[in-house]
Amino acid sequence: MRTLVLSRSEVERIATMELAVSAVEDAFAAFGRGDATMPPKVYLPIEDHDADFRAMPARLGDCAGIKWVNVHPHNRDLHGLPTVMAVYVLNDAATAFPLAVMDGTRLTSLRTGAAGAVASKYLAQRAPKTIGFIGCGAQAYTLHGAHRVVFDGFESLAYDRNIDSAKRFAAEVGGRVVSLDQAAGSDIVCTATPSRTPFVHAHWIQPGAHVNAMGADAPGKRELSTETLERAEVYIDDVHQATASGEINVPFASGDFSLEDIAGTLGEVVAGVLPRPSLAATTVFDSTGLAIQDLSLARAIYDAARSQSIGQEIDLIGLGSRESA
Repeated sequence: MRTLVLSRSEVERIATMELAVSAVEDAFAAFGRGDATMPPKVYLPIEDHDADFRAMPARLGDCAGIKWVNVHPHNRDLHGLPTVMAVYVLNDAATAFPLAVMDGTRLTSLRTGAAGAVASKYLAQRAPKTIGFIGCGAQAYTLHGAHRVVFDGFESLAYDRNIDSAKRFAAEVGGRVVSLDQAAGSDIVCTATPSRTPFVHAHWIQPGAHVNAMGADAPGKRELSTETLERAEVYIDDVHQATASGEINVPFASGDFSLEDIAGTLGEVVAGVLPRPSLAATTVFDSTGLAIQDLSLARAIYDAARSQSIGQEIDLIGLGSRESA
Protein backbone atom coordinates (compact mmCIF):
# COMPACT_ATOMS: atom_id res chain seq x y z
CA MET A 1 0.00 0.00 0.00
CA ARG A 2 1.29 3.43 -0.92
CA THR A 3 0.36 6.95 0.07
CA LEU A 4 -0.57 9.44 -2.64
CA VAL A 5 1.19 12.80 -2.42
CA LEU A 6 -0.45 15.74 -4.18
CA SER A 7 1.25 19.10 -4.65
CA ARG A 8 -0.58 22.40 -4.86
CA SER A 9 -0.39 22.45 -8.65
CA GLU A 10 -1.84 18.94 -8.78
CA VAL A 11 -4.64 19.87 -6.37
CA GLU A 12 -5.40 22.89 -8.55
CA ARG A 13 -5.62 20.68 -11.65
CA ILE A 14 -8.13 18.39 -9.96
CA ALA A 15 -10.22 20.60 -7.70
CA THR A 16 -12.72 22.48 -9.82
CA MET A 17 -15.11 24.86 -8.14
CA GLU A 18 -17.98 22.57 -9.11
CA LEU A 19 -16.26 19.73 -7.25
CA ALA A 20 -15.73 21.97 -4.21
CA VAL A 21 -19.33 23.20 -4.05
CA SER A 22 -20.69 19.66 -4.35
CA ALA A 23 -18.32 18.29 -1.68
CA VAL A 24 -19.02 21.12 0.76
CA GLU A 25 -22.79 20.84 0.26
CA ASP A 26 -22.53 17.12 1.04
CA ALA A 27 -20.48 17.91 4.15
CA PHE A 28 -23.06 20.36 5.47
CA ALA A 29 -25.85 17.85 4.90
CA ALA A 30 -23.94 15.08 6.71
CA PHE A 31 -23.20 17.40 9.62
CA GLY A 32 -26.85 18.47 9.78
CA ARG A 33 -27.95 14.82 9.95
CA GLY A 34 -25.41 14.03 12.63
CA ASP A 35 -23.49 11.65 10.37
CA ALA A 36 -20.06 13.24 10.91
CA THR A 37 -17.63 13.41 13.83
CA MET A 38 -15.84 16.73 14.28
CA PRO A 39 -13.99 17.66 17.48
CA PRO A 40 -13.54 21.40 18.11
CA LYS A 41 -10.82 23.18 16.17
CA VAL A 42 -7.60 23.41 18.20
CA TYR A 43 -5.64 26.68 18.23
CA LEU A 44 -1.92 26.93 18.92
CA PRO A 45 -1.11 30.63 19.45
CA ILE A 46 2.27 31.98 18.38
CA GLU A 47 2.04 35.23 20.33
CA ASP A 48 5.47 36.64 19.50
CA HIS A 49 4.53 36.63 15.81
CA ASP A 50 0.85 37.60 16.20
CA ALA A 51 0.04 34.27 14.55
CA ASP A 52 -1.41 30.83 15.20
CA PHE A 53 -1.65 27.25 14.00
CA ARG A 54 -4.93 25.31 13.84
CA ALA A 55 -5.53 21.56 13.89
CA MET A 56 -8.83 20.44 12.35
CA PRO A 57 -9.66 16.70 12.60
CA ALA A 58 -12.83 15.02 11.35
CA ARG A 59 -14.36 11.69 10.39
CA LEU A 60 -16.96 11.24 7.64
CA GLY A 61 -17.98 7.81 6.38
CA ASP A 62 -15.00 5.58 5.62
CA CYS A 63 -12.40 8.33 5.88
CA ALA A 64 -10.86 10.45 8.58
CA GLY A 65 -8.47 13.33 8.19
CA ILE A 66 -6.79 16.34 9.70
CA LYS A 67 -5.75 19.73 8.38
CA TRP A 68 -2.78 21.55 9.89
CA VAL A 69 -3.12 25.20 8.91
CA ASN A 70 -1.58 28.50 9.97
CA VAL A 71 -2.52 32.17 9.96
CA HIS A 72 0.60 34.38 9.99
CA PRO A 73 -0.56 37.93 9.07
CA HIS A 74 2.95 39.31 8.57
CA ASN A 75 4.29 36.50 6.40
CA ARG A 76 3.91 38.23 3.05
CA ASP A 77 5.54 41.51 4.07
CA LEU A 78 8.35 40.03 6.17
CA HIS A 79 9.12 36.70 4.53
CA GLY A 80 7.48 36.65 1.10
CA LEU A 81 5.31 33.70 2.20
CA PRO A 82 1.53 33.27 2.09
CA THR A 83 -0.47 34.33 5.14
CA VAL A 84 -2.20 30.94 5.16
CA MET A 85 -0.57 27.59 4.36
CA ALA A 86 -1.96 24.15 5.03
CA VAL A 87 -1.25 20.44 4.72
CA TYR A 88 -3.98 17.79 4.67
CA VAL A 89 -3.58 14.14 5.74
CA LEU A 90 -6.36 11.77 4.61
CA ASN A 91 -6.67 8.37 6.32
CA ASP A 92 -8.71 5.24 5.89
CA ALA A 93 -10.94 5.25 8.99
CA ALA A 94 -10.95 1.46 9.42
CA THR A 95 -7.19 0.86 9.20
CA ALA A 96 -5.72 4.35 9.80
CA PHE A 97 -3.57 3.94 6.68
CA PRO A 98 -2.60 7.37 5.27
CA LEU A 99 -4.29 7.40 1.89
CA ALA A 100 -2.97 10.82 0.90
CA VAL A 101 -0.94 13.81 1.95
CA MET A 102 -1.85 16.89 -0.03
CA ASP A 103 -1.49 20.64 -0.16
CA GLY A 104 -4.29 22.07 1.95
CA THR A 105 -3.84 25.74 1.06
CA ARG A 106 -5.83 25.69 -2.16
CA LEU A 107 -8.25 23.22 -0.56
CA THR A 108 -8.91 25.71 2.26
CA SER A 109 -9.55 28.58 -0.12
CA LEU A 110 -11.89 26.52 -2.29
CA ARG A 111 -13.95 25.07 0.54
CA THR A 112 -14.34 28.49 2.17
CA GLY A 113 -15.65 30.02 -1.04
CA ALA A 114 -17.88 27.01 -1.57
CA ALA A 115 -19.32 27.32 1.96
CA GLY A 116 -20.44 30.87 1.22
CA ALA A 117 -22.11 29.80 -2.01
CA VAL A 118 -23.89 26.88 -0.34
CA ALA A 119 -25.15 29.27 2.34
CA SER A 120 -26.45 31.64 -0.32
CA LYS A 121 -28.13 28.75 -2.15
CA TYR A 122 -30.11 27.75 0.94
CA LEU A 123 -30.55 31.03 2.84
CA ALA A 124 -30.92 33.74 0.17
CA GLN A 125 -34.51 34.48 -0.74
CA ARG A 126 -34.10 34.71 -4.50
CA ALA A 127 -31.52 34.62 -7.27
CA PRO A 128 -29.40 37.75 -6.73
CA LYS A 129 -29.14 40.65 -9.14
CA THR A 130 -26.12 41.95 -7.23
CA ILE A 131 -23.52 40.38 -4.95
CA GLY A 132 -21.26 42.64 -2.92
CA PHE A 133 -17.72 41.47 -2.17
CA ILE A 134 -16.26 43.37 0.77
CA GLY A 135 -12.57 42.59 1.11
CA CYS A 136 -11.05 41.79 -2.28
CA GLY A 137 -8.17 39.53 -1.33
CA ALA A 138 -7.64 35.93 -2.39
CA GLN A 139 -10.79 34.67 -0.67
CA ALA A 140 -13.04 37.01 -2.65
CA TYR A 141 -12.07 35.23 -5.86
CA THR A 142 -13.16 31.80 -4.62
CA LEU A 143 -16.34 33.27 -3.14
CA HIS A 144 -17.10 34.77 -6.54
CA GLY A 145 -16.24 31.57 -8.41
CA ALA A 146 -18.39 29.46 -6.10
CA HIS A 147 -21.36 31.80 -6.45
CA ARG A 148 -21.01 31.53 -10.24
CA VAL A 149 -21.56 27.78 -9.83
CA VAL A 150 -24.81 28.39 -7.94
CA PHE A 151 -26.20 31.54 -9.61
CA ASP A 152 -26.18 33.07 -13.10
CA GLY A 153 -26.32 36.67 -14.22
CA PHE A 154 -25.48 38.67 -11.10
CA GLU A 155 -23.47 41.88 -11.05
CA SER A 156 -20.36 41.83 -8.84
CA LEU A 157 -19.83 44.91 -6.68
CA ALA A 158 -16.35 45.27 -5.17
CA TYR A 159 -15.15 47.20 -2.14
CA ASP A 160 -11.79 47.10 -0.40
CA ARG A 161 -9.97 49.64 1.76
CA ASN A 162 -7.15 49.18 -0.74
CA ILE A 163 -8.67 50.63 -3.90
CA ASP A 164 -6.12 48.83 -6.09
CA SER A 165 -7.25 45.47 -4.70
CA ALA A 166 -10.86 46.35 -5.47
CA LYS A 167 -9.94 47.46 -8.99
CA ARG A 168 -7.98 44.24 -9.68
CA PHE A 169 -10.81 42.08 -8.42
CA ALA A 170 -13.47 43.99 -10.38
CA ALA A 171 -11.41 43.83 -13.55
CA GLU A 172 -10.82 40.10 -13.24
CA VAL A 173 -14.42 39.10 -12.47
CA GLY A 174 -16.10 41.67 -14.70
CA GLY A 175 -17.59 43.72 -11.86
CA ARG A 176 -17.31 47.32 -10.73
CA VAL A 177 -15.83 49.15 -7.77
CA VAL A 178 -18.33 50.76 -5.40
CA SER A 179 -18.43 52.34 -1.95
CA LEU A 180 -18.71 50.27 1.23
CA ASP A 181 -22.37 51.11 1.77
CA GLN A 182 -23.21 50.25 -1.86
CA ALA A 183 -21.53 46.85 -1.58
CA ALA A 184 -23.33 46.21 1.71
CA GLY A 185 -26.64 47.07 0.02
CA SER A 186 -26.41 44.15 -2.43
CA ASP A 187 -28.86 41.27 -2.61
CA ILE A 188 -26.11 39.00 -1.26
CA VAL A 189 -23.16 40.39 0.69
CA CYS A 190 -19.90 38.51 1.23
CA THR A 191 -17.46 39.93 3.77
CA ALA A 192 -13.96 38.46 3.84
CA THR A 193 -11.68 40.63 5.96
CA PRO A 194 -9.56 40.13 9.10
CA SER A 195 -11.33 43.00 10.90
CA ARG A 196 -11.66 43.23 14.67
CA THR A 197 -13.92 46.29 14.41
CA PRO A 198 -17.46 45.97 13.00
CA PHE A 199 -17.84 48.03 9.84
CA VAL A 200 -21.08 46.76 8.23
CA HIS A 201 -24.06 48.68 9.61
CA ALA A 202 -27.63 47.45 9.78
CA HIS A 203 -29.19 50.35 7.87
CA TRP A 204 -27.06 49.48 4.82
CA ILE A 205 -28.47 45.94 4.56
CA GLN A 206 -31.56 45.54 2.38
CA PRO A 207 -34.58 43.84 3.96
CA GLY A 208 -34.56 40.26 2.71
CA ALA A 209 -30.85 40.31 1.82
CA HIS A 210 -28.42 37.57 2.75
CA VAL A 211 -24.98 38.18 4.30
CA ASN A 212 -22.09 35.72 4.34
CA ALA A 213 -19.80 36.79 7.20
CA MET A 214 -16.65 34.87 6.27
CA GLY A 215 -13.86 36.82 7.94
CA ALA A 216 -14.17 36.08 11.65
CA ASP A 217 -12.19 32.93 12.40
CA ALA A 218 -10.51 33.74 15.71
CA PRO A 219 -11.53 35.27 19.05
CA GLY A 220 -12.03 39.03 18.83
CA LYS A 221 -12.65 39.16 15.09
CA ARG A 222 -15.91 40.59 13.73
CA GLU A 223 -17.23 42.42 10.67
CA LEU A 224 -20.93 43.10 11.34
CA SER A 225 -22.46 45.45 13.86
CA THR A 226 -24.48 43.88 16.65
CA GLU A 227 -27.57 45.61 15.28
CA THR A 228 -27.02 43.87 11.94
CA LEU A 229 -27.13 40.52 13.74
CA GLU A 230 -30.16 41.53 15.80
CA ARG A 231 -32.18 42.44 12.68
CA ALA A 232 -31.42 39.15 10.90
CA GLU A 233 -31.98 35.44 11.23
CA VAL A 234 -28.49 34.21 12.06
CA TYR A 235 -27.35 30.77 10.94
CA ILE A 236 -24.01 29.32 12.01
CA ASP A 237 -21.87 26.38 10.91
CA ASP A 238 -21.02 25.08 14.41
CA VAL A 239 -22.09 26.31 17.85
CA HIS A 240 -18.77 25.81 19.61
CA GLN A 241 -16.71 27.46 16.89
CA ALA A 242 -19.14 30.31 16.25
CA THR A 243 -19.40 31.34 19.89
CA ALA A 244 -15.64 31.04 20.42
CA SER A 245 -14.26 32.54 17.23
CA GLY A 246 -17.01 33.34 14.70
CA GLU A 247 -18.85 36.52 13.80
CA ILE A 248 -21.02 36.24 16.92
CA ASN A 249 -18.10 35.63 19.34
CA VAL A 250 -17.72 39.22 20.59
CA PRO A 251 -21.41 40.05 21.15
CA PHE A 252 -21.89 36.56 22.60
CA ALA A 253 -19.09 37.12 25.12
CA SER A 254 -20.54 40.51 26.11
CA GLY A 255 -24.07 39.14 26.53
CA ASP A 256 -25.49 41.08 23.58
CA PHE A 257 -26.16 37.88 21.63
CA SER A 258 -27.27 34.50 22.99
CA LEU A 259 -27.77 30.94 21.82
CA GLU A 260 -31.51 31.66 21.66
CA ASP A 261 -30.77 34.27 18.99
CA ILE A 262 -29.36 31.62 16.62
CA ALA A 263 -31.87 30.45 14.01
CA GLY A 264 -30.03 27.17 13.45
CA THR A 265 -27.08 25.68 11.64
CA LEU A 266 -26.65 25.75 7.89
CA GLY A 267 -26.20 21.99 7.96
CA GLU A 268 -29.67 21.56 9.45
CA VAL A 269 -31.16 23.60 6.60
CA VAL A 270 -29.19 21.76 3.91
CA ALA A 271 -30.20 18.39 5.41
CA GLY A 272 -33.86 19.43 5.60
CA VAL A 273 -33.94 19.18 9.40
CA LEU A 274 -34.89 22.87 9.50
CA PRO A 275 -36.97 24.69 6.87
CA ARG A 276 -35.47 27.40 4.72
CA PRO A 277 -35.98 30.96 5.98
CA SER A 278 -39.17 32.80 5.06
CA LEU A 279 -39.14 34.95 1.94
CA ALA A 280 -39.20 38.12 4.04
CA ALA A 281 -36.25 37.18 6.24
CA THR A 282 -32.92 38.95 6.25
CA THR A 283 -30.31 36.26 6.88
CA VAL A 284 -26.70 36.05 8.06
CA PHE A 285 -24.40 33.05 7.76
CA ASP A 286 -21.61 33.04 10.34
CA SER A 287 -18.86 30.91 8.77
CA THR A 288 -15.94 29.66 10.85
CA GLY A 289 -14.91 26.79 8.59
CA LEU A 290 -15.65 23.15 9.39
CA ALA A 291 -13.14 20.33 9.38
CA ILE A 292 -15.68 18.11 7.62
CA GLN A 293 -15.70 20.56 4.68
CA ASP A 294 -11.96 19.98 4.30
CA LEU A 295 -12.38 16.21 4.69
CA SER A 296 -15.20 15.95 2.16
CA LEU A 297 -13.26 17.94 -0.43
CA ALA A 298 -9.99 16.11 0.32
CA ARG A 299 -11.73 12.78 -0.28
CA ALA A 300 -13.21 14.06 -3.56
CA ILE A 301 -9.77 15.29 -4.66
CA TYR A 302 -8.19 11.94 -3.72
CA ASP A 303 -10.79 9.98 -5.67
CA ALA A 304 -10.35 12.24 -8.72
CA ALA A 305 -6.55 12.00 -8.52
CA ARG A 306 -6.71 8.21 -8.42
CA SER A 307 -9.06 8.06 -11.40
CA GLN A 308 -6.85 10.46 -13.40
CA SER A 309 -3.50 8.94 -12.28
CA ILE A 310 -2.33 12.25 -10.86
CA GLY A 311 0.18 12.54 -7.99
CA GLN A 312 3.15 10.59 -6.69
CA GLU A 313 2.79 7.35 -4.73
CA ILE A 314 5.32 6.84 -1.93
CA ASP A 315 5.97 4.26 0.77
CA LEU A 316 5.43 6.86 3.50
CA ILE A 317 5.29 4.58 6.54
CA GLY A 318 7.77 1.92 5.46
CA LEU A 319 5.59 -0.95 4.27
CA GLY A 320 7.72 -1.69 1.20
CA SER A 321 9.79 -4.50 2.71
CA ARG A 322 6.69 -6.01 4.27
CA GLU A 323 4.83 -5.98 0.94
CA SER A 324 7.69 -7.75 -0.85
CA ALA A 325 8.17 -10.38 1.89
